[in-house]
Amino acid sequence: MSDYTKAVIKTSKGDMTVELWDDVAPNTVANFIKLAGEGFYEGTRFHRIIKNFMIQGGCPNTKDMDAQDLWGTGNPGYQVKAEFNDRGHQKGVLSMARAQHPDSAGCQFFVCNGDASFLDGQYTAFGTVVEGMDTLDAISDIPVENRRGENSWPTELVEVKSITVLED
Repeated sequence: MSDYTKAVIKTSKGDMTVELWDDVAPNTVANFIKLAGEGFYEGTRFHRIIKNFMIQGGCPNTKDMDAQDLWGTGNPGYQVKAEFNDRGHQKGVLSMARAQHPDSAGCQFFVCNGDASFLDGQYTAFGTVVEGMDTLDAISDIPVENRRGENSWPTELVEVKSITVLED
């Protein structure tokens, strides 16, 4: 049995249970838990899907269907310092999305749906899926279209209904 805190990411495609690695990314995990507890992620959508790479969500702008040009640009009003670590970006790993600057992450996260080891040491890995890999696969399999110069815009929107941190 793991000593890690777990959280359930409930989506419109099913649930994923993740364990959060507070030993390698304590500030990132604390931020994720705080935002989840505030209901920050409720109603956000996975706005970027790249098969065999990752699904990205957590942008507050995705709650507004009229603000699609801003999807992927939202934050919680602050940034979290990067906590690069030795955990690899393999299928199921939860990591913080960010802009060019290493310390620009805030709320957006991605879940690897393939080997993304080229990101190791450059993005803050902070957890992994321990149940619900079928949900990750179902989201990853959604067809995408090209928008804003990248072929990653999902043709079916998957909503995050809630993220609940489980008590021991």
